[in-house]
Amino acid sequence: MLWVTRCHAHIDRVACPWLITRFVDQKAKFIFAPWLAVSMMAAEGAIPFCIPNVELGHFKGRCSFESILLKYKLNDPALKRLARIVHAADISEDIDQDPIARGLTAIATGFHLRYPADEENMGVQFEVYDSLYAWCRLDVAKQQD
Repeated sequence: MLWVTRCHAHIDRVACPWLITRFVDQKAKFIFAPWLAVSMMAAEGAIPFCIPNVELGHFKGRCSFESILLKYKLNDPALKRLARIVHAADISEDIDQDPIARGLTAIATGFHLRYPADEENMGVQFEVYDSLYAWCRLDVAKQQD
């Protein structure tokens, strides 16, 4: 499937492609387009995410990562833990709702500065999300003990 979002990706717009690729659509292709082009590409069949007024965007207090979890019924407790971190890091007024959020924000900003091209930025940050997901699995397991 072809997925589209705004260019200049930051936290949620990098976390979502990771989530999609790992748990929804392993063959996903992503386009990071200028704001005005996103709607046109969606009209041509690309699945829009992380933009206003779409099913996989910010909606009812959710960030896009959380909307994807809901739509695709991803109930893994570690993904839900990761979603809390992504939400807090992405929604500036919620930054202090999770102790990991400020660290993720700093890391995402550093990657964005080092890799301003969205596709490259996304590619290198997938390792961060793989590692953070592994930590979330451990964190959830500790909570269940």
